[in-house]
Amino acid sequence: MWYPIKAYFRFLWQSKNEHAVHSPFVFGLVTRCFYDSKSKPEYAVLKQFRKALRNNHKTIEVTDFGAGSRVFNSNQRKISAIAQNAGITQKRAELLLRMARYFAAENILEIGTSLGLATSALGLGNPKAKITTLEGCPQTAAVAQQNFSDFGLPHIELRVGEFETFLKPQNHVLPTRFDLVYFDGNHSKQATLQYFDWLLPTAHNDSVWIFDDIHWSADMEEAWQVIKNHSQVTVSIDTFAWGIVFFRREQPKEHFVIRV
Repeated sequence: MWYPIKAYFRFLWQSKNEHAVHSPFVFGLVTRCFYDSKSKPEYAVLKQFRKALRNNHKTIEVTDFGAGSRVFNSNQRKISAIAQNAGITQKRAELLLRMARYFAAENILEIGTSLGLATSALGLGNPKAKITTLEGCPQTAAVAQQNFSDFGLPHIELRVGEFETFLKPQNHVLPTRFDLVYFDGNHSKQATLQYFDWLLPTAHNDSVWIFDDIHWSADMEEAWQVIKNHSQVTVSIDTFAWGIVFFRREQPKEHFVIRV
């Protein structure tokens, strides 16, 4: 529990704003996307989606294949409690929406649907995108799928099962290229690096990959170090909540720590 708090103080010491960014590519991303404070009509839809989940007091049994929960002691959980304590925040959902729009991502993969809050942000960010989202828990996935239907997000394809069933390259069940990948399914070093390796062939020069909770534990920080130092990663950004990497061959290798 204390590890993220200590990590946050380290982040504050190291982090900068747009004035310390000398890369035109990253400066544009920070000023036109990260720091875009203009209201969007889709933000209201995100709030309605969240409100619907927080008003749903049905209890479901969560199947957890990941690193477990720091909030819940039981797999019997109210949907409202999951939305309140474990879902993406409104601020981060709005940023995810802006990123999907900023990069005009047409083929998107999300690893870890949960109740679909982040998925809906991706879907609202680009209604023309093909979005594939993976969820290991059938009951959680059923809740998300119902909300995708209720909120008119037909371009989201939800697949239920253990992630390796879909991610192993030899299974050939996913597209061969992704413009944006959001990793939010298993906060362990081993799983994160395995997913990274499996999906690496799907990355192209303009792909953006977002890793959630890179400071969740020492384990995840180690995974982040391996990822950002990988030979195919050129630009990496640490926003504390997320680690973001790019594969732009025209960019010099550089790492940024940015307050968002």
